[in-house]
Amino acid sequence: MEKKITLPITEEAIADLKAGDSVLLTGTILTGRDAAHKRLFELIEKGEPLPVEIKGELIYYVGPAPAKPGCAVGPAGPTSSYRMDKYAPALLDLGLKGMIGKGARNKDVIDAIVRNKCVYLVAIGGAAALIAKSIKKEEILCYEDLGTEAVRRYTVEDFPCIVAIDSEGNNVYETEPVKYREC
Repeated sequence: MEKKITLPITEEAIADLKAGDSVLLTGTILTGRDAAHKRLFELIEKGEPLPVEIKGELIYYVGPAPAKPGCAVGPAGPTSSYRMDKYAPALLDLGLKGMIGKGARNKDVIDAIVRNKCVYLVAIGGAAALIAKSIKKEEILCYEDLGTEAVRRYTVEDFPCIVAIDSEGNNVYETEPVKYREC
């Protein structure tokens, strides 16, 4: 059974999520990839304010393709999350509540997820056109010069994802492969 979550995500909703749960998100999420994360991280290192409020937000690692007429975005599949691993702990420590991407995360990110009681969700790679159907509106918030890597706000409805790492550190990238080796 899928869990439906209305955003912004609450601490109670995060605590209820377990690794492997299917989730449908409705509300708003931020987007950003490598270049935007690097800029945000550099501001954090300098002690300067960020150009976008991240506290309480989820960020989707995506660089959408151009939208067709009548669509909010073009295909919008997840980017490999490991590319943001250097920056994620600092953002989580500042109040980011979770990330959406694809692939495993490093120990520092997992430790930051547990420390901050956050969540890491994965979207299905290869399903970019399907995912785009759940994105109803797009707004550029900052770093427009980065093109598809600009930080955006998406309004989503029943955005499909899976809990990969829950707030207790349970991790499908560790638990699930073991089940299949035993077959």
